[in-house]
Amino acid sequence: MRLPNTILPILRAGGKPIRSSLSIPSIHSQQRYASFYGYTQAKALVYSENGAPKDVLKLHKHSISPAYGKSITVKVLAAPINPSDINMIEGVYPARPPFTSLIGTALPSAVAGNEGCVEVVSCGSEVKNFKPGDWAIMRHTKFGTWRTYATAEEENLLKVPNDGSITPIQAATVTVNPCSAYRMLSDFWGEGKGIQHSTGEWVIQNGANSGVGRAVIQFAKVWGLKTINVVRERPDIMDLKKELKGLGADVVITDAELGKKTIKDNIEQWTEGKGLGLALNCVGGRSTTDMLRQLRTEGTMVTYGAMSRQPITVPASLFIFKDIRLRGFWLSVWNDKHEIEKQQMLDEIFDWTRKGWFKDAPVEKVEWKEDTTEESLKEAVERSMQGFGGKKRVFVMEST
Repeated sequence: MRLPNTILPILRAGGKPIRSSLSIPSIHSQQRYASFYGYTQAKALVYSENGAPKDVLKLHKHSISPAYGKSITVKVLAAPINPSDINMIEGVYPARPPFTSLIGTALPSAVAGNEGCVEVVSCGSEVKNFKPGDWAIMRHTKFGTWRTYATAEEENLLKVPNDGSITPIQAATVTVNPCSAYRMLSDFWGEGKGIQHSTGEWVIQNGANSGVGRAVIQFAKVWGLKTINVVRERPDIMDLKKELKGLGADVVITDAELGKKTIKDNIEQWTEGKGLGLALNCVGGRSTTDMLRQLRTEGTMVTYGAMSRQPITVPASLFIFKDIRLRGFWLSVWNDKHEIEKQQMLDEIFDWTRKGWFKDAPVEKVEWKEDTTEESLKEAVERSMQGFGGKKRVFVMEST
């Protein structure tokens, strides 16, 4: 009998294509959308060139051969749309996935998306630490998570709880925003002073209603830190201030309030003379300079984003008379150097989630079903580009 022409090499992240013959190994697998021969039918949002997502993203259909050897077939349960995902597609992000033809695209392509929660469907005979039904997240970036199914190996995955205490969306969104907040609060305080010695200290941050900002508020509360949180002026500002204070924020102000002449006296009063030792910046421009001015002598500002796409202006007097320290943070680099610490960090964040100490940021689910069209998926990506700071959009794969 002739095999369907959709049977193509499958993608192994960072590896070589796997081709399967008619001799299919015996595997344990869950029910899924599969052909008569056991090949899983998959879809992926891919791009063969960099550019605007609406112009370069394509929905590609392909087949995945049964898992064997060290390979693992996974079903993607949820995958968020992050600013860094958009930047990778545009080609303006330092880390870029390679373009390949491993999933049978007409042109060498990359699968979009970096974060995601997957469920193990089947395992090859040489897989030791995973079994069908296990959940996992990506160990590194550039795996490509905007798809329904994929093939991975153990080195690509980190196991996460599948005991009902964590939802797929919580698992899918943990590795970027919450982990960034955790690392910046714990690693940059007092230039190595350490979070364990910082109880009662004050932190100021802009973009406080972002995913990272909300995590900073909650983690700071767990660690005994206090926060001043800067957000943009908006019609519903009082509702937002109430919401952030409900998460544990001590003070919430607008960027306009940050720029007032009275802010120095206000901060002196709020902090009871301690001042601000740490600032977290994801915006840039004038409001960042205003925030930087409020740091005490030898204070540190960590920049992890540039949402305004405006440069940071630093008066020379802050260097000369206050010895201000400016640092940058990129989570991808930290992850590659600290695999053991990453697992410990994730375990602690999941524990806080179970205890109710950490609530994930508001999300908007984007359902990805068998009949979901390319245009509707691209529209969801396009909407996400119109403003990062509201609800995070997350692809939720259902019955694919």
